[in-house]
Amino acid sequence: MIKVMLCDDQFVVIEGLRKILGSDPDIQIVGYASDGAELMELLPELNPDLVLIDLKMPVMNGIIATRNIRKDFPDMHIVALTTYDDDEWVFDALRAGAEGYLLKDTPPTELINAIKGTMEGKSYIDPKVTGKIIDQAKISANLPESERDYDLTDREKDILRLIAQGFSNTDIADRLYLSEGTIRNYTKSLFQKLGVSARTQAAVVAIKHGIVKFNEI
Repeated sequence: MIKVMLCDDQFVVIEGLRKILGSDPDIQIVGYASDGAELMELLPELNPDLVLIDLKMPVMNGIIATRNIRKDFPDMHIVALTTYDDDEWVFDALRAGAEGYLLKDTPPTELINAIKGTMEGKSYIDPKVTGKIIDQAKISANLPESERDYDLTDREKDILRLIAQGFSNTDIADRLYLSEGTIRNYTKSLFQKLGVSARTQAAVVAIKHGIVKFNEI
């Protein structure tokens, strides 16, 4: 059972999500908050596996809340669900540590699949904003070689390419004939070297700095 917490300042959105997600036997809605500050107060008690969070909210917006969750609850999964596809919102959410970025017109089935996939270590970005990430990566790709050097081993580069392609730790372990625990250790080392805290961030950095080529995604 996946325990999900909802955070949105619009009651009608919360009700809609409760109906959609409540229809799946593998998902349990453990609570909801109307802004980031309320969310942070409730998280220690409710301890969800995943937070589905809006970005533009009063008191504390979703970007700040995501950053705080990543700091205080590093193992908790975060997916942004918003109406905003502006570049600033997309990149701020990913930099803050969101593992997925979905728009509120996402079909119910895809939303449920994204929640389950995120729990398996995959990253979900709405197709409407994926192009923005790629475009930004292209603009920023021409950096001096010294700025691209993260001192990655060949094995770490192999794993990073698979992360960027959306594979989970289990999938990567199967492909590379390694244990899942070994892949987790490699992933932790990768995140430290890249200065990121989530798989989506790692993929963006990898593309931006030429570690992963566009034709590999």
